[in-house]
Amino acid sequence: MGGHDHDHHHDHSELSETELRVRALETILTEKGYVDPAALDLLIETYETKVGPRNGARVVARAWADPDYRARLLADAKPAIAEFGYAGRQGEHLVVVANTPALHNMVVCTLCSCYPWPVLGLPPVWYKSAPYRSKAVKDPRGVLADFGFALPAGTDIRVWDSTAEIRYLVLPMRPVGTDGWSEERLSELVTRDSMIGTGLPILPHGLA
Repeated sequence: MGGHDHDHHHDHSELSETELRVRALETILTEKGYVDPAALDLLIETYETKVGPRNGARVVARAWADPDYRARLLADAKPAIAEFGYAGRQGEHLVVVANTPALHNMVVCTLCSCYPWPVLGLPPVWYKSAPYRSKAVKDPRGVLADFGFALPAGTDIRVWDSTAEIRYLVLPMRPVGTDGWSEERLSELVTRDSMIGTGLPILPHGLA
């Protein structure tokens, strides 16, 4: 394995601000018990390649840009998402719940790790961890703080427990300052964690 030594000479000065934030978040989540350190390589790979969550990001972007699609998505998510051709195992019986200024939704699976694969890809390592599954129900604000953000005091948090019968996708609020943006551009603001409820969309000025 020594042939890969040349890949590990990077120092922190070469890391972007986003990469540094990801490393810091990984450290916090490891300390909290959400992530097995041995699984971090997989977590990093999933984070960087963004395989899977891009499907969900396109769904969210269309809902932000098209009020009629948003209404169809919230009324019956399965056919609305099927308009994109996203379907398959782990995607049946999907319910989309919308965040508002008064309500923030967060998804957990307390029994195992039920997760809407067709729109979000593979579940992140921390989603399957016992600390996340237990604390998300008992102390959702604490979990959000662990993930690096706090909601206004007047915002309620609703935790949705996924099952084999029903999985959930969070429709985050559209960031301000994005009027007139194309769906493709809007989709770049949608993060996987914002569709689970443990994160927020990227702000427009946060894009490089």
